[in-house]
Amino acid sequence: MLKELLDYLDSKNRILILGFGREGRSTYNLIRKFFPEKKLFIADQKMDLLENNIDLGEDINLEVSLGEGYLNGLYDYDLIIKAPGVTFKGTDIDVNIIRDKLTSELDLFFKFFNDKVTTIGITGTKGKSTTSSLCYAILNSNNKKASLLGNIGKPIFEEVENITEETYVVIELSSHALQYVNYSPNIAILLNMFEEHLDYYDSYEDYIDAKCNIFKYQTEKDYLIYNIDNPDVVRKVVNLKSTGIKISLDEKNSDSLVYIKDDTIYVKDTPAMRLDEEINLIGLHNKNDIMFVLAVSDILGLDLNSSLKGIRDFRPLEHRIEHFANINGVDYYNDSIATIPASTINCVNSISNIGTLIVGGKDRGIDYSEFCEFLLNTNIENIICIHATGKIIYERIKSSNKNTYYTEDFDEACRIAKEMTKSGTACVLSPAASSYGYFKNFEERGRKFKENIKNN
Repeated sequence: MLKELLDYLDSKNRILILGFGREGRSTYNLIRKFFPEKKLFIADQKMDLLENNIDLGEDINLEVSLGEGYLNGLYDYDLIIKAPGVTFKGTDIDVNIIRDKLTSELDLFFKFFNDKVTTIGITGTKGKSTTSSLCYAILNSNNKKASLLGNIGKPIFEEVENITEETYVVIELSSHALQYVNYSPNIAILLNMFEEHLDYYDSYEDYIDAKCNIFKYQTEKDYLIYNIDNPDVVRKVVNLKSTGIKISLDEKNSDSLVYIKDDTIYVKDTPAMRLDEEINLIGLHNKNDIMFVLAVSDILGLDLNSSLKGIRDFRPLEHRIEHFANINGVDYYNDSIATIPASTINCVNSISNIGTLIVGGKDRGIDYSEFCEFLLNTNIENIICIHATGKIIYERIKSSNKNTYYTEDFDEACRIAKEMTKSGTACVLSPAASSYGYFKNFEERGRKFKENIKNN
């Protein structure tokens, strides 16, 4: 496996690492470990790359292209290993010309490892990280050797030397990572699809097409586990070559491997978990994620009771309906991962006593009309709106009977929330919008919220 990958890399004379974040760094480290004198090229938008990576400046066999023109000359390379965060939208790059030399860590891993190890890939607009982590948890609870890679885990090339034929590889897959792959995982999970990342793609259809690459190249020996409650998933899952396994929260759809009957999740004919069972993961959407994971457990022939133990012991990830404090009788939740309206709706439906909700972030062209109608029909007393989309939401709901506030200042929003939220209720950050332009990422936004609440 690894030898075949290294032989392939060795056969390419001009290799470009396109994008130098965590993944680009792991690509560089792997190639340099085995080929210290090989000529390499790095292209990245960051002008200060060499200042922050001293070792690159000392590499005499490396050439770098930085700044505004970093995409110039892409046609001159034998292999382009692209990081997921690099987009060609809005550039004059003709992808068709470079398509046969365009690859990624994920694509190369599938190319050389897919037939030797079991790969489990998880994608969807929301729920990827939790579902990936749950898959990893049930493998551990069944004493299997497992690696958690991708968005939630390590970069693939950082871990590739430790992967053997006994390893189960769980990979969280963004649409960006899937956009230009030529292979698909052995077991693919397609959780859902909603409008997001419209600033990265030319259209929503392009975005969901990228997601669908998770099963596009599967064969008859593979599996696709998919959500038939999501219309965009249903219309895209056609002409499957792999075995399709449907997941639904509707009791009428009980013809699947994992289904719901009498408010209970069943695996085949065995009752596994009641929907109202109190576990660390709250909300019906998390029970839906569990159904996908139980399907994986059955496909792999794992012990159901061991898998259920892994699920019940699982702790929620940070920034995902994370209960982090109770101050003066107010429960505080950080749901900064909620970057689209559907996620915030799931959050609101999962917490019964929300008194204050903080929403808003970057405007990426998402329609908030239905979301505003949803907010107006909830029992939430105070709605604090921030930033660009917060302004849109505020203008639509300010004339309602709710207490509505608008501010551009995040710290001010937190202060208002602490002042207005009544004891016995919950205060929740669930923005329904991206953090970009205001914070480095949703993690920074969530931690800033927690700091404000705890320290002020």
